[in-house]
Order: sequence, then C-alpha cells, then structure tokens
Amino acid sequence: MAKKPEVYSIDDLEKHASATLPKMTRDYFNGGALDSRALRANRFAYQRYHICSRVLRNVKDLSTQTEVFAGGNAVPFPCAVAPAAMQRMAHPEGEEATARACGAAGTVMGLSTYSTTGLDDVKRAADAARHAAGLKGSAELVLQLYVFQDRAVTEQLIRKAEAYDYKAIVLTVDTPQFGRRLTEIRNGFKVPPHLKMANFPDSLAVKTGSELRTSDLEAESLKGVRTSVVTGNKLDPSLTWDIIPWLKSLTKLPIWLKGITTAEDAKLAVRYGADAIFVSNHGGRQLDQAPPTLDVLPLIVKAVERAVPIHFDGGIRRGSDIFKALCLGADMVWIGRPALWGLAYDGEHGVANALRILEEEFRECMALSGSATLKDLGPHLLVEARYGLSRL
Repeated sequence: MAKKPEVYSIDDLEKHASATLPKMTRDYFNGGALDSRALRANRFAYQRYHICSRVLRNVKDLSTQTEVFAGGNAVPFPCAVAPAAMQRMAHPEGEEATARACGAAGTVMGLSTYSTTGLDDVKRAADAARHAAGLKGSAELVLQLYVFQDRAVTEQLIRKAEAYDYKAIVLTVDTPQFGRRLTEIRNGFKVPPHLKMANFPDSLAVKTGSELRTSDLEAESLKGVRTSVVTGNKLDPSLTWDIIPWLKSLTKLPIWLKGITTAEDAKLAVRYGADAIFVSNHGGRQLDQAPPTLDVLPLIVKAVERAVPIHFDGGIRRGSDIFKALCLGADMVWIGRPALWGLAYDGEHGVANALRILEEEFRECMALSGSATLKDLGPHLLVEARYGLSRL
C-alpha cells in the first residue's frame, strides 16, 4: 500500500480526498448547485478581510475555550463538526469515526438525518472516545433534522435523539426542494448498495433528495412518468414558521434553525421561538445565487441583537476563516467538507488532524492579533481589502 502524503493544511486533505475517493462520492461531497457560484463565493468571501496585527499585548495565557450549551462541556476552540450525510461513503467507519474524533477532541458533532450510522452507535462512539481521552462528562451531539410529509417519521427521529441524549435539534429550513446539483445528475447519483439510511426502518426505503432525483430521471426516461414516493420518504415543501411551535410541542430539546441567510428570516426565527440561528447556505448546494454566508453574517448579528446564539458555516478552510467569522459576530463555527476530507484521508485520525490543523491556525491568529481571549475579538480586528480579489 502506498504511503499517504503528509498533510499540513485543509487543502492538503482536500487534494488527497479528491484524488482517492470514487468519482460519484467525490462529486457528491465536493459539488455545489448548478454553476457552484455560491460554493466558490463562500470560500472567497474571507479574502475580503485582512486581520490586524496588534503588538506588545500579553498573550502568554491565551485561551480559546468556549461552550456551545450553557453550563455544558468546555470546547477547546470555537469549531464543531457539522452534520454531513452518508459518511460511510468516505470511510468504512463513517460517522462512528467522526464521532470518536469529536469525542476525543472535546468538541460537538452534528449528525445528519441521512446518516449511515444509527444515532445510538454514534453517541456511544463519541462517549467512549471522550472518556478514553480523560475528559469528564458525556459527549455533546446534535441531530440535524428534515421534516417529512409523514410527520410521524419526523417525530420518531426526535424521540431517538431524546433517548440517546442528543443536546439539540438542528432543523434544516432551506430545502423545500433539493438544489439542482449537476454533478450528481450527470453521475446518476445512488447510495452504494451496501449502505442504508441507518435511522429509519428498511420498509420506508428512505432516500436522499439526490437519489430520489436519480430515480425520477430514470423513470422518466423509461416510462415518461415520475415515480411515486411514500410521504414518509419525502420532505415537506409546505413548511411555514409554524413548524417551530409544532416541534416545541413535541420536545424540550433546543430547536436551532439551519439555513438562515437574511436579517428578515433571522428576526422571524427569534419571534417564533428558535433557540439558536445557524447561518448557512447549505455549503452552496441549494440556491446557487445565494450570497456567501460571511457577507450576511454581520446583518444577521445586528438583526437579532444577541437574543439567541449564532452558529455559522460556509467555506471554512483556515483557522483565520474561523477567526474572521467570530470577529463578525458568530458564536460557533462549524466545518463540513474539511471533516469529510479528513475522514477520507484516515478515518478518525484524519478528522482529528483536520481539527488540530484548524485549532493551531486559529490560536496563531489569536496570538498575532494580540487577542488573549475570545472576548477580545470583534470587527475592530478586521480591515476590508481595497483591491480586487484577483490580486490576493
């Protein structure tokens, strides 16, 4: 077996994963909607800011610790692993490997509705790794939730999250339908036959939106009609803001809204009782003309006036990206693709490596900007670039 290349950055992990993953898997994880403009914009938005280098400021006792849940675990730095579907496509141990990396690192993991590992197995893996690392308490995980037309299916997922001590429900709100992802359409995306959606009974035959689209296109080419899908297997495009009080009537778990990109929706989220806002454009996989999340973050921070915590994702590749998002008002930053690339590189150890790289880079930004604690961060440490991105 060829020796794996040394990795020193998230870009190194991406390069390795892109070269080694099967094409269908690589394109599923890496691709965006249509022309991938939103995907690229997420990444390039960080280049519009420079970081001020402050000097002669005591950073000897620099601390990057934070917490996601009030009175909960201390998280080593404000970075968690976002929910991502079907991780066993990237590595045989999939979500369990990611859970072990997060548990040992002391950070929070999000689990996708479309996980290829059950909620219970993921939680056990995270707890075992946390305890083996000598950390007190149990691991903190959150469940990313889609609402199906058959609400009973959604309720069953919530009950599982409660039973296995997940800490919050992260409701994805930007998917009345799945974005048109041309790489998946061209590849005829299908989940490998040895994998399944682990949190649902086989009788439901749950498929992701990407695979349902493939089924529809195949049916159209053969019969000229779309396939019928049972409501338990189909997302509900009729959702309104009333879904929040409905969820709150089912559970006492905090309800976070993931997919907020406007100040107007952020205000509505608070009004309807959301416990946190998750600024996200689905990694550029939904509306291809959506603005980069970093650009809308300050508007959302201003709109909600710290009424609820603000979580953030989109285009993170460097510790400096995390630093900039925090300076613009995010409370917690989440990584998606970097964790998947780490998983593809070396399972649990690859995810741990991705977190370690980002933490080291983030701490360097803290020290060189003269910031001893997270409370020192703010817009005053950023300078907007005054020249075109092509020169960066």
